[in-house]
Amino acid sequence: MKQEYRRKETSVFLINYHFIFCPKRRRKVLVGPVRERLIALIHETATETDCAVLALEVMPDHVHLCVSAPPDLAPNQLVGRFKGKSSRFLRLEYPYLRRLQSLWTRSYFCASAGNVSAETLAQYIAAQTTKG
Repeated sequence: MKQEYRRKETSVFLINYHFIFCPKRRRKVLVGPVRERLIALIHETATETDCAVLALEVMPDHVHLCVSAPPDLAPNQLVGRFKGKSSRFLRLEYPYLRRLQSLWTRSYFCASAGNVSAETLAQYIAAQTTKG
C-alpha cells in the first residue's frame, strides 16, 4: 500500500490519520443496513473534505477509519464532520436511532500514521473483523 504524495496548489503532503469512534454507551447499533449506510456516508464525507479513505472497518459497536487528509483540516474538524454528518443522516433514516440521546460519544481516538505504518495500520483495521 505504497502511497503517493498528494498535491494542492501550494503544498505537497502525506498526512494519514487513524480514527476510532463508537456509539453512545457502546451500543451495538452499527449492523445490517445501518452499517452499509454508514460506510456510504463516510465515503461521501471523505470526498467532500478532499480526504481519501485508506481503510475502513465498521464493527457493531465502533468504527476504525484510516484517512489521508489535506493539511488545511485539523483532526478534530475531520472527525467532527464524519461523526456529525453520519449521525444526522442515520438518525433521519432510521427512527429507532433517535431514541438514543446522541448517536456518537463525544470522544474519539486519533493517531497520526506516516507512509511506513499505513500498510500495517490497514492490516490491523482489516483484522478487526476476525477478532472475537
